[in-house]
Amino acid sequence: MSATAVPPLVTWTGRLFVIGSVLFMLGVPLSQVPALPPLVSALTFAVGAVFFTAAATCQLLLARRELPASARHLITFWRGRTSDWVSAAVQLAGTVMFNVNTIHAAVLIGADPTVLDRAVWRPDAVGSVLFLVSGLVAMAPEVRERRHAHVSLRSATIAWLNLAGSILFGASAIGAYVIVDTGRQVSLVWSNVGTFWGAACFAFAAVLFGRPDPAAPPVAPRPEPTRRRETRP
Repeated sequence: MSATAVPPLVTWTGRLFVIGSVLFMLGVPLSQVPALPPLVSALTFAVGAVFFTAAATCQLLLARRELPASARHLITFWRGRTSDWVSAAVQLAGTVMFNVNTIHAAVLIGADPTVLDRAVWRPDAVGSVLFLVSGLVAMAPEVRERRHAHVSLRSATIAWLNLAGSILFGASAIGAYVIVDTGRQVSLVWSNVGTFWGAACFAFAAVLFGRPDPAAPPVAPRPEPTRRRETRP
């Protein structure tokens, strides 16, 4: 059974989110290999954040389709008109925060490997909060109807996976918070678990988003009933 045709931008949005998510998942075990320099995992997270931003940009461009034709030019493009647009814009802002912090971490580690914890780099708290807000807005039926028209059969699953990933990223940021008095993180376990499984949720949701629902088979026309001709004696 053939799949429903979707714009290439939809496919690329899913692919870019998958790549970014996989790199975030990969960064967790890499950061725990003593033989590897900390810069390896830091660069892995930094590159993953770039793919997240590219995917979020595609998502915002997809939401632009719902704007009136008069609002699609550059100036008024940044004025949100739909909940889908708002969710995508907040998500993009979150990915930009991840870019800033992961690149900053990579630069600091490259200059001095002891400046950051070697175990794992965690998503920035601000970016995590923005992801959570975006995920909550994306649960709205209006957003799902616009964003998931090509995957309506899996819309609820995708929305819940993205929300779960945002919650886990938030848990990771909380777990990675360093207590000033002790110099230790709140929970290194939650920092690792939240990052890995949060990215796994995003990856699974992106795979589902990039694969459209199968096209419904054509309905064969019902044959008209034949009328029996009456014969008179």
